[in-house]
Amino acid sequence: EAVTEVLALKKRVLAEVEGIVGPETVLATNTSALSVSEMAADLAHPERVVGLHFFNPVAQMPLVEVVRADATDEATLATAFDVARRLRKTAVGVADRPGFVVNRLLVLLLGEIVRAVEEGTPVEVADRALRPLGLPMGPFALFDLVGPAVGLHVLTSLREDLGERFARSPGLERIVAEGTTVVLPPIAKGLPARVDPAIQEVFGEPGGPGALDEAGVLDRVLTALATEIGHMLDEGVVADVTQIDVCMILGAGWHFATGGIAPYLDRTGTSERVLGRRLLPDGVANVPQVS
Repeated sequence: EAVTEVLALKKRVLAEVEGIVGPETVLATNTSALSVSEMAADLAHPERVVGLHFFNPVAQMPLVEVVRADATDEATLATAFDVARRLRKTAVGVADRPGFVVNRLLVLLLGEIVRAVEEGTPVEVADRALRPLGLPMGPFALFDLVGPAVGLHVLTSLREDLGERFARSPGLERIVAEGTTVVLPPIAKGLPARVDPAIQEVFGEPGGPGALDEAGVLDRVLTALATEIGHMLDEGVVADVTQIDVCMILGAGWHFATGGIAPYLDRTGTSERVLGRRLLPDGVANVPQVS
């Protein structure tokens, strides 16, 4: 199922379907941030519920996050991985934690960008700041691609589950409420869309003591990403940090030449500065593993 990201609605759909399908049917959800365990909690057979989180556009994005809920049994999990294999997708097993891997990190990244803008950084400066990462598009273009209402909903739900590390943004709320255009049309086919400077109005006049330059915004984002990856590893979201690299390369377009997000954070010294350690052992090449 891929109905709207409302937990009560998803629970209702799964409950209705459970009463119709056969006893060996797997019930899969494409939720991007909600708890699969909570969806399954009231079912007669929660063991056959699993997350199969695809990425947009589905026909092009090669990643599927296979989400194991609290009650998911081995047969259901194996079936989910086999479905992904037959669809010629790369499947990565993840724990049922808010946002899983890709959305948790991408939404955090977006949250840090809008937090900087809310504090006085000009929107065009914030939008350019992540260019050294080689991402396929800027943060506001990503927000536009996902859909402003969906992006705000996921940001809000992650803040409710994980706390104020995920920013609150009156500006984004106003963009969604007013249907404001976020990006300009690309200058030419194949080029990324640029943020519409007119959206500065929804965030207020730039400047002041909280305003950052591009280097400051980038540093803030990298610090937040390293901190969050530390939390994710402590929570057991994945078995190994290289699986986070696989997810970010295949699900978020993180530049393959960097080797992944973990080696990038190690090379820039961010991991040691933030976590007090490298994410990858010294001298060990990053060879991403999938489970």
